[in-house]
Amino acid sequence: MASQDDTWSDWQELVNMTPTELKDWLETEDSKSVGDTGGEGESTGHKSGRHILRIKDKKKADLSEDDWSHMAKVNGYIKRHLAQGGPDKDKAHSDWRFSLMNWGHDPMK
Repeated sequence: MASQDDTWSDWQELVNMTPTELKDWLETEDSKSVGDTGGEGESTGHKSGRHILRIKDKKKADLSEDDWSHMAKVNGYIKRHLAQGGPDKDKAHSDWRFSLMNWGHDPMK
């Protein structure tokens, strides 16, 4: 597992949506339409977005072990999906982009 310093540094780079942007995004139908729900009503990515908002509302010194673990998970998810490169056409309206945005990263920024 990455050190907290590495996790923090990656987080600052990869989670490029502001809390307001992410909060507004999570309220859209596009946000709710993507991701694996595991048989539940809300997708994993959508739940992650809500956790990201809670993390962004804290000071670094106040982050819990659960927060640090989630930050590392978010960083890994974003890196893996960016490596896929997304669709060749209409990335702006793709499930690939929408899923990344649920995890706090807008690849169109």
